[in-house]
Order: sequence, then C-alpha cells, then structure tokens
Amino acid sequence: MAYSDFTLATVQQQFQLRIAEQHNLFPDLPPVAVSPILRSTLDETIPLALAIHTEKARSELIIAPLLVEVRRLLDKQISLFSGIDFTIAPEQGLNGVCDYILARSPEQLFLQAPVMMIVEAKNENIKGGLAQCIAAMVAAQRFNEQASNPIAAIGGAVTTGNVWRFLLLADQTVTIDKREYYINRVDEILAVLVYVAGGTIVTTVSN
Repeated sequence: MAYSDFTLATVQQQFQLRIAEQHNLFPDLPPVAVSPILRSTLDETIPLALAIHTEKARSELIIAPLLVEVRRLLDKQISLFSGIDFTIAPEQGLNGVCDYILARSPEQLFLQAPVMMIVEAKNENIKGGLAQCIAAMVAAQRFNEQASNPIAAIGGAVTTGNVWRFLLLADQTVTIDKREYYINRVDEILAVLVYVAGGTIVTTVSN
C-alpha cells in the first residue's frame, strides 16, 4: 500500500481523522502580484500544456513554474522537492513518491520541515487525489513530530495545473477548502501557496 492507494474512507478510518468540508479556508488573503517573468512564462506554457493534455506537461509547464515563483517570493527561505521518495511508515501505507513538497527550510540538499504536500490529480480528477494528499500530509506531520519540529498545520493541494483545491491538517482534523481556484486567477493561487508554505502574507496586489 502507498499514498495513492488510499480512499477518503480508508485514510479517515486508519488515521482517525475528522474531515471538515464546508469551509472557505482563505477568505481574506490578498492576491499576490504576478511577476512579469511568471506572467510571460504562463502566457506561453498554459496553452501549450492544455494542448498537449498530459499530466507530465501540466506538471512541468504550469505547476513547477508556480512553485518556483513561491520560493522566489519567500526569498528562497523555503525549499522545493519534486518526485522524491517520502517513506515514513510503510507498514501503514505512508510510503511512495510525492509529486511536490514545499518545506519551511532553505536547505535544498535534503528534506526537513515539510509544510505542504502537492499532488497532481490523475485523469484531471481533483476529488480522486484528495485521499492521496491527506495521507502524504499525515506523513509530513509525523516526519515533523519525529524531528521535534513544531509546525502547527500541514498544507496540501490537489491540482490539475489549471484547477487547484487546498487542504489543511491540524492535529487530527483535515479541512478541505470548499472553493476551487483557477489558473486565470494565479494571483490568488500564489497567495495561498505563499501563506501556507511561508506562514506569511504577501500584501502586494496584482493589477
């Protein structure tokens, strides 16, 4: 068993989680100004990714540039990992490769303080990726506990590249944002990613 094998029912039961769904997690975050470089990049890569219409294209051409921009906005005080093995408790299914991890540490050579787990939705099915994301978030929570690293909440996101759904895990409660964010409001997506990954609000507003 691995992260991708969980369903919402099994992840809730196995880890004794409370799942809350009817919440707008980030109602007051100001949008973040999109840099000219990212805007120019996405203007070219989004249509290309959607035309190629594969998970790999959306990952490389949409998701990765956004996450690199988050790292830049946070002055490289966070680290970004892609496609790494994140085995914490294989006997409980907390093992496998994670699509993307944001960590609240500048160290890029090794992972410490994972704070956000990002899952690429398979077959453009956001709901289908929620359980995988939650399992990875539980693993991140345990990783930090074992390292005596007190991070109050672990963030999560399931995305197709052009659609994003966010989650938060605090103690035994997983809150799934009832809102979906769309790439045409990349400034709002960046605001959430920066807030969760860095624990801060960037107050510059895009035009």
